[in-house]
Amino acid sequence: MERKGILGRKLGMTQVFAKNGKLIPVTVVEVEPNVVTQIKTMETDGYEAIQLGFDTKREKLSNKAEKGHLAKANTAPKRFLKEIRGVDVSKYQLGQELTVEVFEEGEMVDVSGISKGKGFQGVIKRYNQSRGPMGHGSQYHRGVGSLGTMRPMRVFKGKKLPGHMGHVSVTMQNLEVVAVIPEENVILIKGNVPGPKKSLVIIKSAVKKPNVKKEKVELITYEEPKAEAEATSDDTNASQETTE
Repeated sequence: MERKGILGRKLGMTQVFAKNGKLIPVTVVEVEPNVVTQIKTMETDGYEAIQLGFDTKREKLSNKAEKGHLAKANTAPKRFLKEIRGVDVSKYQLGQELTVEVFEEGEMVDVSGISKGKGFQGVIKRYNQSRGPMGHGSQYHRGVGSLGTMRPMRVFKGKKLPGHMGHVSVTMQNLEVVAVIPEENVILIKGNVPGPKKSLVIIKSAVKKPNVKKEKVELITYEEPKAEAEATSDDTNASQETTE
């Protein structure tokens, strides 16, 4: 199956209710229209891919090389440029805009992002190791423990020790697209995705479940239909005129 993808910004998490009574936790991803800034082919680059530009930035923040590159696609400077491989490049044109409607409700996607940075952490938080007894006489509470055997007289490579935690590339696989809202440029994805709020995420077709598409979930909306709202406002105006 042909792959597809789009760049977005994680806004945070919320929950929606289905008409069957289920509560669904979702991550809200804002996807302003992506621009195809480059098309790579086997003849020119040795592989097929499209480069997408996301999040328009001020022109003074980009250099001449960036401006020249994006001028070919006739678009404004972009903050993020990412490639999507495995796509059918014949279906894309330079400067084409991709919106949230690339994906449909029920499709399975993989979402990639940079995880939250936790700084320098010990082994208990970093690797979920157990602590020692908390009595005052133990003198061993949150330490690393034994570092190695007696014979080599050194610490083996790969030993789990305190260090930098988080801020790495993470991909959550097989997530379901619950809703696509084109008028607000928003996609609702079931479950959580990597990264802090307002961070860049890349949404791609699922690698392990490319042909799976679940039934569309009917969500409860609390907005009055336009026809009913207009009828209600007309009745209110008529009653006010009668009173006057």
